[in-house]
Amino acid sequence: MRAGRIDAGLLTDYIQSIIAIHRSRAMRIADHVKPISYLKSEAAQIVKDLAESGEPLIITQNGEAKLVVQDVRSYEADRQTLALLKILALGQKQIEQEKFSDIDDVFAELDELDRQEKRR
Repeated sequence: MRAGRIDAGLLTDYIQSIIAIHRSRAMRIADHVKPISYLKSEAAQIVKDLAESGEPLIITQNGEAKLVVQDVRSYEADRQTLALLKILALGQKQIEQEKFSDIDDVFAELDELDRQEKRR
């Protein structure tokens, strides 16, 4: 790895580890499946349990999974992770296409922009 450049292999390993974490979490979800009647009768308890555990609950209707219920903090964390994965995937694609700049060049450009801004 050259100084100032991201090692594509390390980035790939990082992305794969994040995906593995989410896959392991998804496997635990199978333990949290309840029928819609449970949602109707135990709503208050579900809210309490989800807030404490952070684990989502899958609701079924007529034996088919129909919706996922989760607390807001977990939902926001999942959305942030998804956004990060998208950024990492885009970065990986740019690395593969060799569409990146040496870090020293980037900082030199930023320093020049800063100097120009101060002159105004």
